Amino acid sequence: MHQKCRLVEQGFQQGSCATFHKAERFVSIGYTEDRACSVTLKWEGEVPLRKIKSVLLSRPEDYLSIYQSGCNLSCLKCHSWEFSQYRTGDWASPEAVAEIAKEYAKHVTVREPKERATSSHALGLCRHCGQCILRGKRADHCPEQLEPEQVILSPQGYGPARNIVAFTGGDLACQPEWYGRSAEKIKERDLGLWVLLETNGYGLTPQNLDTYRDSGIDSFWLDIKAWENETHRKLTGVDNRRILRLPEEILKRGFTLEVLSLYIPGWVETDQLKKIAELLAEADEGIFFTILAFFGQYKLEGVPSPNLHQMLEAYRACREAGLQNVRLGNLGQFIKTEQDYQILLRHAGEAI
Repeated sequence: MHQKCRLVEQGFQQGSCATFHKAERFVSIGYTEDRACSVTLKWEGEVPLRKIKSVLLSRPEDYLSIYQSGCNLSCLKCHSWEFSQYRTGDWASPEAVAEIAKEYAKHVTVREPKERATSSHALGLCRHCGQCILRGKRADHCPEQLEPEQVILSPQGYGPARNIVAFTGGDLACQPEWYGRSAEKIKERDLGLWVLLETNGYGLTPQNLDTYRDSGIDSFWLDIKAWENETHRKLTGVDNRRILRLPEEILKRGFTLEVLSLYIPGWVETDQLKKIAELLAEADEGIFFTILAFFGQYKLEGVPSPNLHQMLEAYRACREAGLQNVRLGNLGQFIKTEQDYQILLRHAGEAI
C-alpha cells in the first residue's frame, strides 16, 4: 500500500530518503538502500506500522520520546544516524503507541497546557541536577517550580515527567497516517496527553498539515537546518523553500510551535540564524527559538563546535531580530570553564 512517494503524489519533490537496511530474512547479506517509507513503514491490511528504535522519558525535554527509524532526509550532520539512516528497531502500530502512552500517563508528574507543549518550556521547570533527590536540598540554580516528589529518574537523568508524547529521531512526516492514527488512539483514551512531532518539516505539506490538525497532533518542534537554500541542500539533500514557509502555515492551523537551528561553524552561522529569527518574528515574536551548539557527528565529524563568543553573537542577533524567547542549547560544547559560565550568565542568562 502507498508504494508511490506521497510527496510526489501531492506534486512535490521526493525527499532525500535513502535508508540502509538488511533483508529481514537474509541477515547475512550486506546493507542495501531503499526509500525510508518502503523499509521503515509498512501496512498490515489497513493498519500502518513503523519501525521504532526505543521509547524513553527524555532529558532535558522531560517528555516521552518515541525514537523512530528511517528518515526522509539524509543529513550530513545527523545525530541519530545509527537508526535514522539505518533500519533498526521493532514494528509498532498506532494501537501499540497508544498503549505505551497509557502506561506513561500513570507516571506524569507535571501537567502542562497546550501552549507549553514544547521542549523549551521544560527548561524553566528543572535543571535536572537531581540534588533535591540525592541530597534533599535544592541546588543554588534551581528554578524552584517543582516539589521533589515531581522529580523522577529516567535513563537520561532526573527531572519531571510532563504530559507530552513526542515522535523524534527519524522523520516520515510525509506519510501522515501512522502519526495521525497514533494521535487519534491516544486522544481516544482521554489521557490528558499532548502529542508533539519533532520534524525537519519536509513532509509538512498543506494537505499533511490539515491531516495532522484533524487527527490530534498538538505541537511541532521544527528543525530549520539552514536559511540559504544551497547550504540546506548540501546538508540534507533537499531545498528548503517550502520549509521556510512553514512557521506561518503551522501557526495559522492552531498548532503550538517551537523552532531550533544548529550553529555549525563554516555552514550555518550568525548571518543565517538571524535570517531565520527574522522570519519567525514576522510570524510571531513569541515563538521559542533554540540555537543548539553543533558537535561533530556522522559525515561532519571533523567540524568543530562553536565557541562562547559565536553563540553569544548569534543569541544577540536573534534577539535583535525581534524574537522574545531565544534559548541556547548543548552548553557543554561551548562552556569550558567557570569563567565561561559566568560570562554566559551575565550576557544571556535568560537563554539557558
